[in-house]
Amino acid sequence: MKSSRLVSILLLLQTRGRMTAAQLAQELEVSVRTVYRDVEALSAAGVPLYADAGHAGGYRLLDGYRTRLTGLTADEAEALFLAGVPGPAAELGLGSVLAAAQLKVRAALPVELRAHADRISGRFHLDAPGWYAEAEETPYLPAVADAVWNNRVLNIVYRRWRAPTDVERRLEPYGLVLKAGRWYVVAGPGPRTFRVDQILQLTVTEGEFTRPGDFDLAAYWAAHQRDFHERLYRAEAVVRLAPGVTLARAADVRTDEDGGTVATVPIESVDHALGEFLRMGTDIEVLQPPELRERLARTAAELAEMYGNPSARGGH
Repeated sequence: MKSSRLVSILLLLQTRGRMTAAQLAQELEVSVRTVYRDVEALSAAGVPLYADAGHAGGYRLLDGYRTRLTGLTADEAEALFLAGVPGPAAELGLGSVLAAAQLKVRAALPVELRAHADRISGRFHLDAPGWYAEAEETPYLPAVADAVWNNRVLNIVYRRWRAPTDVERRLEPYGLVLKAGRWYVVAGPGPRTFRVDQILQLTVTEGEFTRPGDFDLAAYWAAHQRDFHERLYRAEAVVRLAPGVTLARAADVRTDEDGGTVATVPIESVDHALGEFLRMGTDIEVLQPPELRERLARTAAELAEMYGNPSARGGH
């Protein structure tokens, strides 16, 4: 929609400064000719927009010009207030800052959009951690966040799962990621990923580091997750599922000669799969590997004896 695109051009120039027509076209996924027409429309509407010629030229707004957020749609206003997560912001030491920012944005909205924003805030609340996850203490999170923002080098004592468990590390923190209620810091050299709640000691050094200009935190995290899952699920099991039962990671789903659903499922290990599949009871039958099938059969027999034979548990 043209009106939305005009607002986008205005906000891009307001936040980024000078931009060429080609840069605007790439950002908005339109042609350069469309950008030319949109710029003419903005100028005709009285927006103080100027074009600088030459190799380093481009479009820019008059210095000091700011626009109110009247170009927001109802959906955009709702999404903006739905995206505010006070819990993580407070953990970063930004709770009051977030509240002040939302107050300013709300004041800038037209009356009808303000009502939409208030409605979405009153009806939806995002709580990312799982029900059974214990709240993790992250006393060093504000210090890590400050180091991320100011390119400060950190010396930490970090607890890892393998021996030696407590190790010293020098970090150049590039960014913070909140995943399922748990904070991670992505840091060089490497980069590598560290859990913030496993930092036992932290010292901010006097030195600063230069953050790689081409580092993309979102792209790194997506690749990190793919690599994690590839390393996590190193084995497979072939299972038969009861009618109507599905598994999220199931692949090669097919129907066997008896009309049952057979699928191949990635698993971490036999021990881990044993617990996962036991929870499903008779909704699943393991066909392969033999070791997992035998472990399930032995566990089921032990449970049957425990609960079916009173003498096995000292009953009368």
